[in-house]
Amino acid sequence: MSNLRIHPRNSEGHIVRVTPDSAGWTYVGFDLWKLKPGMRAVGSETGRETCLVLISGRAEVSAGREDFGILGQRMSPFEGKPWSVYVSGGDSWSVTAETDVTLAVCTAPGRGTIASRVIGPGGLHQETRGKGTNTRHVTNIIPEWDPAESLLVVEVITPGGCTSSYPPHKHDQDNLPHESLLEETYYHRINPPQGFAFQRVYTDDRSLDEAVTVEDGDVVLVPRGYHPCATTHGYDLYYLNVMAGPTRTWKFHNAPEHAWLLKA
Repeated sequence: MSNLRIHPRNSEGHIVRVTPDSAGWTYVGFDLWKLKPGMRAVGSETGRETCLVLISGRAEVSAGREDFGILGQRMSPFEGKPWSVYVSGGDSWSVTAETDVTLAVCTAPGRGTIASRVIGPGGLHQETRGKGTNTRHVTNIIPEWDPAESLLVVEVITPGGCTSSYPPHKHDQDNLPHESLLEETYYHRINPPQGFAFQRVYTDDRSLDEAVTVEDGDVVLVPRGYHPCATTHGYDLYYLNVMAGPTRTWKFHNAPEHAWLLKA
């Protein structure tokens, strides 16, 4: 099995854990919880900020000294925009499920300079990118123009039979203003869930070149290189992206041999 693909280890509870140490990088952490009603997830990491994304379900959420009450609305990541909570660096958080809940926990370095807050669906920017068989629908949860110390968080839905994160692009060089260095995780969901999709992670010199078959609930690590996705006919693909690096900006470099597609 690919070292870049992480399959959930259980059907409920704390089912995925990615740390900088386990991934072999510096910035991004990603955890996934699946909770039954009444189950509780908690966390706190010194020197790290957190974004809690309710992928699906309703839950009571608190962060630091703030009790945000019951949040959440959609029962599937394919049903509208999410509810999320930004947790200030170093603050503890708690999520108690009211319904079945899938919770993504996105972390990156943070000193606690930005207050915790609810990120409701009403304030989220949504756009459609691409055209034809390269169409995808993007919802920015924490884009670079919103407050955070390190995190960039976005979710994307790609219709069946389409490509995404395409033409291939990368962001693995600290070479601003041309390109930023950002580690990245992809959390994938498939609709209907028995389907599959594909993701290739590769560098120009092919020192890294892996094509991964993605199933519902898988996480793919992107330590460097290009990382396009492709869906299969009849199966829509959702993914949640978490990015962080030394500078909080998304500046990517397109693969030159495929750049003609941007003008097609």
